[in-house]
Amino acid sequence: MPDGFSGGDTAFVLISAALVMLMTPGLAFFYGGMVRVKSTLNMLVMSFISLAIVSVLWVLYGYTLSFGNDSFHGLIGNLDHLGMRGIGMNDLNGSIPVTAFAAFQLMFAVITPALISGAIADRAKFTAWSLFVALWVTVVYFPVAHWVFYTDNGHGGWLVDHLGVIDFAGGTAVHINAGVAGLALCLVLGKRVGFKKDPMRPHSLPLVMLGSGLLWFGWFGFNAGSALAANGVAGMAFMNTQVATAAAMLGWLAYEKLRHGAFTSLGAASGAVAGLVAITPACGSVSMLGALAIGLIAGAVCAAAISLKYKLGFDDSLDVVGVHAVGGAIGSVLIGLFATGHVGQSAQGLFYGGGWGQLGKQVLGVLVVAGYSFVLSWLLGQAIQRTIGFRVAEEVEVAGIDQAEHAETAYDFSAVGASLARALGGSATAAAKPGAAEPAGPRTTHKTGVDAR
Repeated sequence: MPDGFSGGDTAFVLISAALVMLMTPGLAFFYGGMVRVKSTLNMLVMSFISLAIVSVLWVLYGYTLSFGNDSFHGLIGNLDHLGMRGIGMNDLNGSIPVTAFAAFQLMFAVITPALISGAIADRAKFTAWSLFVALWVTVVYFPVAHWVFYTDNGHGGWLVDHLGVIDFAGGTAVHINAGVAGLALCLVLGKRVGFKKDPMRPHSLPLVMLGSGLLWFGWFGFNAGSALAANGVAGMAFMNTQVATAAAMLGWLAYEKLRHGAFTSLGAASGAVAGLVAITPACGSVSMLGALAIGLIAGAVCAAAISLKYKLGFDDSLDVVGVHAVGGAIGSVLIGLFATGHVGQSAQGLFYGGGWGQLGKQVLGVLVVAGYSFVLSWLLGQAIQRTIGFRVAEEVEVAGIDQAEHAETAYDFSAVGASLARALGGSATAAAKPGAAEPAGPRTTHKTGVDAR
């Protein structure tokens, strides 16, 4: 291996890449548990298809657009590495092979569009969603990743290398980018049938808790792995991730208890995710006390922000805007207050003697990425809606998108029907006839018993 290669750093980054990959199935479970029974499978597959589409596009042209040498004023990479050409096993990025770095960044590219899917749950055509993923990563994610993640001694991405915006692991490129894109698609597709009228409670809170646990676990790779070395910065990012997530869960639950009178499992899971989102851009630049403050603020503010959809009238099915857009903005902006200058970045925030400069840069970075993502996402959504159609027919949405789009359902109730028929002294066919007693169990939501089909 060439001089400068580190086997330890390489192993650390490859393991981190695998952890980030696990986040996408974790997200599928998190979202899948939050929807109604009739949409469960569709929600799972909307996340999994991102693994397939983005992985192929990353090799073809995504890596070179994101991390190729800058070709135009920090806005986009060149085409030197189309098809990953010119990248050998012994080529290094710092102390690790370029292939390991490319694998790590690929997993970021995979999960980002998957995050958007929760905003349009229950009502999107699968073919339209798959096309949107391919187009969105091409014209939105790959350029923004270049702006935020590509450094080259002042000749890299314009936000990170020219302006000096700090985003250690993707608060802007991943979470604000996806959250605002979710808002744009909400407006394009419109509200679900029965929004604010019919019960739309999560059908499986255990799945939600499992998904949030997998996300929390994988996020250590997401954040600590962004140090790209097994060093002290990675250790600090790891600890900051844990502290902020724990604090955000407490902040969300405290708000929920004061506002609604109960501590819910959904609130605990959502609070944890809000903390993970908020600490992502800041984990390499703040102290553990700063991480604690960011987590508490994000937990409480995101808990309040999810109600905006009812006040403003947009149907963000699974609160992607309230958690990812708002949480990402909180974490990104608070770097301007809490950056110590002694972790992985030299820039200092307002509370550490750095003045207002870094805060202004962070706000500008948030606004630029949010504006770019919203406009392009809305245009892509409109183009798809006006051509092949983005939203399923109303009767499909009411009957259940799983069967219509995938010819499958997440749960098989035939055994339940047979058992019920035997208990009634009849046949499974008779039990399934109109007017027969409907089986209980997975068709009802957790605790409430409200029909979730």
